[in-house]
Amino acid sequence: MYPNCPITIRTIQLGVLTKLKLIEKFRQHSILLNEAGEKLFASDLFTTSETNYLLTTVELSVGDLGLYEGATTDQLFKRAKDLNLSLGPLELGPLLRLQYLDQPEGFLGKPIRQNQAPFGSITISSEILSENDDFPKGFYIRKIDGALWLRGYRADQLHVWQADDQFVFCRS
Repeated sequence: MYPNCPITIRTIQLGVLTKLKLIEKFRQHSILLNEAGEKLFASDLFTTSETNYLLTTVELSVGDLGLYEGATTDQLFKRAKDLNLSLGPLELGPLLRLQYLDQPEGFLGKPIRQNQAPFGSITISSEILSENDDFPKGFYIRKIDGALWLRGYRADQLHVWQADDQFVFCRS
C-alpha cells in the first residue's frame, strides 16, 4: 500500500502553455481528443495557470491506496487525501499527455471493459468542475493502436473504480 508500493513519479511544469498552445502541441504530436475531451477544452471552467510552477505527481492504482475492492470517486479522493496526496488542476492532464509520449499500449490481450476505465489508461485526479452528470469529470490518457489520446470521461457519484485502475495524484 502507498507509499510502500511500486509508483511512478513525474515532475510536470504548469503555467507554461495556454489552451490554444496546448492544442497546437497536440497537433504537432498527433495527439487525439475524444468528444468529452473537446468539451472540457471548450469550457470556460477549464483554465490554465498564468504562473509557472512544478508539480510532483504519483501514479498508482486504486488498490495501491488500500482500496482493494474498488471505490467511488469520493472514496478514492478521500483516501488519497488521507495519504497526503492531492488532486491536480485540470491542466495537468494535457501537460502529462505531452510529457508521456512513449506510453505503452496497455490493453493488448485484455478484454474491453464497458463503462469502466480501459486497460492501459491513466486517469488524472483533478477537481470536478461540474456536478452535472453530462459534463466530463476530467481527463485520462491512453495509447490505442499506436495513437496517443487525451480523453475526457464521465462518471456519476455511484461509479466504482476498479482496484487495478491507474490514477495520477499530486504530492501534497
